[in-house]
Amino acid sequence: MAAHVLSPGRRPGARQRRETHDDGTTRRHPVWADAAFADPEGAKAFYGEVLGWTFDEAASEFGGYTRALKDGRAVAAVVPPAPGQERHSAWVLYLATADAAAAAERVRAAGGSVPLEPVKVGDSGTMAIARDPAGVVFGLWQADAHRGFELRDAPGGYGWAEVFTRDTAAANAFFPQVFPYRVRRIVDDRVDYSVYSLGDEPALGAMGMGPDVPVQVPPYVSVYFVVDDCDAAAGRAVQAGGQLVFGPMTTPFGRSASFVDPQGAAFSLIDPGAAEGEPPSTVEVA
Repeated sequence: MAAHVLSPGRRPGARQRRETHDDGTTRRHPVWADAAFADPEGAKAFYGEVLGWTFDEAASEFGGYTRALKDGRAVAAVVPPAPGQERHSAWVLYLATADAAAAAERVRAAGGSVPLEPVKVGDSGTMAIARDPAGVVFGLWQADAHRGFELRDAPGGYGWAEVFTRDTAAANAFFPQVFPYRVRRIVDDRVDYSVYSLGDEPALGAMGMGPDVPVQVPPYVSVYFVVDDCDAAAGRAVQAGGQLVFGPMTTPFGRSASFVDPQGAAFSLIDPGAAEGEPPSTVEVA
């Protein structure tokens, strides 16, 4: 698989300002991540071993939805699959919006689809599940009581995410129609990588899936979780039954590795303290 390159100008762990944009999104734009697992207890055991997560009691009123915690702060969630949806597991990244219904309309207008229309989730907020024209699945989240990650850019918490797609040009056209993203591409013939920013703050990356990626692997979003020693965490992931896909490798943004967990969900680990080298140059995409 092609080398992962985290966003120029941003390292996981860096302090970020919180500013609101016209549509209500903030610089804390990726707001939450969850995944459905046919074996939730197995998922808890795996991520508990790799990332040190503990778990709340399952919320029976929301289908067994269970928050993952690191040092008592919410970092993600696991849930059993809905009946009839017992497919392989995948992490879903939720992008913040002030109006989930309006964002869903922008998804459709830009050529995407909305498999799950906006629905109110108790007093937590409103969610929807969207898909870009290439098939990349992501969530929309309009927050009420649930504001999202309580820990990020720190060990055990969310650090970064990348859209993996076979058509980065289409992704680069689609996502800025849904959110007020600026798009910059890395100037490097060896890698097809773009960065989506809100204002001057990078929010999300987009990586081209090269010919080394098997054709049966669908486009997806890879979520990075922060660790304080990538090699040690990678060892724990493999020991716990995860499949190492790429790395560990050192970049100007940290030492990272990518995996598929025992139930098929792709994820990555990043140690920002092990960064080496200068960030690559980028150019704005018109």
